Amino acid sequence: MARVATTTDAFNAVAEPRRRQILDVLAAGERPVNDLVRRLGLAQPLVSKHLRVLREVGLVDVRDEGRQRIYRLNGRSLKPIHDWVKNYEQAWAERFDRLDVVLEELKGAEHTGKEQGDGSDDE
Repeated sequence: MARVATTTDAFNAVAEPRRRQILDVLAAGERPVNDLVRRLGLAQPLVSKHLRVLREVGLVDVRDEGRQRIYRLNGRSLKPIHDWVKNYEQAWAERFDRLDVVLEELKGAEHTGKEQGDGSDDE
C-alpha cells in the first residue's frame, strides 16, 4: 500500500515529532525562522524543511518582514485533528470517572481495614 505524502493532510504532517515541536512554539505567537532554529536546537535547513511541509498542509502561514520570513500557526487547519480527537473525549471522560470510583472504593476499603486492624492488636 502506498504511503500518503506528508504534504496532503494535517494528520500526516503532525505525525512527525519535530513538526509538533514547531507547532508548539508557534502556538505562543509568530516567530521568524532563526528564532525557531534557536529554540528547537535544530539545523536551519531541517527547520525550513518541516516548515515547508506545515505550510503546504495549511498548518502555518508565512509572511515576509524585511529579510525575515515570519511564521504563525493557522489554528483553523488544526480543526480536523481537534474534531477527530474530540470524538474520543467522551470515552476518556467515562473511563476516568470509573477509575475515580474504583480509587474511592479502594481508599474506603483501606480505611475500613485499618480501623478493624487497630482494635485487633489490643487482644
